Amino acid sequence: MLYNILLQAPAAAAAVTNTVTAVADTAKAAATNLPAAAPPAEAQMNLLELIKSGGVVMYPLAILSILAVFFLIERYLYIKKATRSTPTFMDTMKDFLRNNNIDAAKSLCKNTDTPVARIVGKGVNRLNKPIDEIESSMENAGRVEAYKLERNLNILGIIAGIAPMFGFVGTILGVIKIFYNISLANNISIGLIAGGLYEKMITSATGLAIGIFAFISYHWLNVMVNKAIQKIEVSSIDFVEMVQDEIKK
Repeated sequence: MLYNILLQAPAAAAAVTNTVTAVADTAKAAATNLPAAAPPAEAQMNLLELIKSGGVVMYPLAILSILAVFFLIERYLYIKKATRSTPTFMDTMKDFLRNNNIDAAKSLCKNTDTPVARIVGKGVNRLNKPIDEIESSMENAGRVEAYKLERNLNILGIIAGIAPMFGFVGTILGVIKIFYNISLANNISIGLIAGGLYEKMITSATGLAIGIFAFISYHWLNVMVNKAIQKIEVSSIDFVEMVQDEIKK
């Protein structure tokens, strides 16, 4: 009997092997016929929704951004107009002084709308005064023109300083809210923390972006103002030297 069982064992093993192979082939065929699993949908980040999720701090940041753009454009246009080139102004003024045509010199200064013309005009109006008084009058006019050029630039400097602070305040308020929600849920989960934290970091990013923009605008306009003031000083010195030369004659 044992001999018969031993003889039947290879046949049984072969049958089992064939059965397992058939089951594997069937499972493989079934898996092949299954529809492919759809890849996980990527989360779409809408910019407007992100800005809205920043909270109430986004409102003052929006106001600061509008002010920064406004004062950048306003100051740029004013400085550009004030420093526009008038290459023949000083040459014409020199000819009028040489010919003692004071009325024409006054008219030229009045009709030329630039800081240099207004400062030189102050000197022309006092040509019958001592040279020290002429210089003093022109220096006072120069201070006024420098103030006009620098006006409102400090606002850009203030925006550059406080915009990042507003952003950090918004982030801190968001973190406080996150921990408050954790205390209510009595559960610490990555989703609960990260979901609120990335939204509140928007205020920091926005504040820094506005601050950088205002900082660059402030220093760029300051460079323009310094160049304009230097041009005014050179023209004023040229005019005083012209007057001194005419007095010596």
